[in-house]
Amino acid sequence: MTVDRLSRGCYYRVITRKEVTTMTNTLPILYNLISRYNAVAYAHWYIWGFEYKSAIYMAITDSSYMLMVCKLDKASRGGGYALRFCPTTEQKLVLMPKATLICSKAYFEETVATSKYNRGEIFEKMVTEYFGKTWEKDNVPFTKAGDIEVNGIAYQIKFQKATFCNEKSIASLE
Repeated sequence: MTVDRLSRGCYYRVITRKEVTTMTNTLPILYNLISRYNAVAYAHWYIWGFEYKSAIYMAITDSSYMLMVCKLDKASRGGGYALRFCPTTEQKLVLMPKATLICSKAYFEETVATSKYNRGEIFEKMVTEYFGKTWEKDNVPFTKAGDIEVNGIAYQIKFQKATFCNEKSIASLE
């Protein structure tokens, strides 16, 4: 077990034996699922959306950040493992150097409450408008196009708690 703390801008935390065992057992599965997802995905650049300290941020990265900010979860209906963007505080801190403030959490929640769209769709709309484009809800698969194109680069937009895929869906695409 290691013991560390938040000090002078560096974040350290306690890692228990159980966490080390879990990470050791699931890391190959996580890496495999990310690799398989990237093999069929159209876009390999991401706009990550997350709430941190009562504000909504976006961070733009390439696919190399997926291993740092995604996790495995159980998929529903026998889908095996699911690849999700459910960032912990530590993972949000990894994204913060690349983050841009979008709006306050209160404004975001109010917009979601008064809209027929979900949190991910509202975030996608805000990002699209941030880049001066008009947003339209679509159902284009991630294998055919990104969510937005900026300066010739296609991006997928993911808000916290978003599911990328599960093992069953990836197997059907391969």
